[in-house]
Amino acid sequence: MIDNIIKKIRFFLHPKKGSYFAFYKILGFFPGNLNLYEEALLHKSSSKEKQNGRYLNNERLEFLGDAVLDAVVADLVYRKFRNRNEGFLTNTRSKIVKRETLDMVAGNLGLNKVIVSSHRSNTKKNHILGNALEALIGAIYLDKGYFTAKKFVDRKVIKPYINIDQIARKEVNFKSKLLEWSQKYRIDLNFTVIENFTDEENNPVFQSQVALNGLWAGTGTGYSKKESQQRAALMALKKIKSEREFVEQVKALSWHDEGNERNEENEGIVKLMGVNGGKNGIVESPFEQDVELENHLPEMLINKK
Repeated sequence: MIDNIIKKIRFFLHPKKGSYFAFYKILGFFPGNLNLYEEALLHKSSSKEKQNGRYLNNERLEFLGDAVLDAVVADLVYRKFRNRNEGFLTNTRSKIVKRETLDMVAGNLGLNKVIVSSHRSNTKKNHILGNALEALIGAIYLDKGYFTAKKFVDRKVIKPYINIDQIARKEVNFKSKLLEWSQKYRIDLNFTVIENFTDEENNPVFQSQVALNGLWAGTGTGYSKKESQQRAALMALKKIKSEREFVEQVKALSWHDEGNERNEENEGIVKLMGVNGGKNGIVESPFEQDVELENHLPEMLINKK
């Protein structure tokens, strides 16, 4: 108690007292290394270049905080639901730490008032607030250690804003979420049952695999095809979230396929143009050949034209 009063007096006289007390209001304690917490609220759109040429923003702390948050929530869920299986625990944790929930908590904590960002888009759509909350948890972990980070998550994030029992009862369709993401980026999504066997009690067990543009993205096991596909989709969503290189590979395959389709279409048009073409079977003046060319083009291309 006395130590806390002394700290308040000391920070009240500090040149950055405004920052210290702003973080105290959010965290419930004074920061040790203030720079870490300021970095946690620095969005990449407002990155600062350091002397070594590296740009400073909250992405590294977000990566760390994401792992710490997963560990803390896993511990809380494990202790709360002592008789539930691994699949239930995994799904419940995923629902607690999903971006929409973190955005909501971050807004209630007031991070929207202190985050440094030049991003003009909707912060909810881009999950800037949720990402900043994860970065803040990463800063707490580096500054104060795991147990302080765990206490912050439990007392400031979970208990005031998240009803774990209610979330646990709410079903999340990971397959639908993966489908939405795939459709958004025009990516081929394919689920396959790769194995079917029985357990020790002779219950049927299914193992499914999901591929994105032909690349393996996740595998799941369950007592029904639906359950196995849901778990495979969850693994794929985690892979998308954590492995940027994989996402770029998947998207690159879509662009490659689209490029091939365009090339094939262009080749078909060139061949058609060659019917009434000039030298080497290529039309020299398409404006002069318009009338003749339309006689040989498929109806769809004529209408498109």
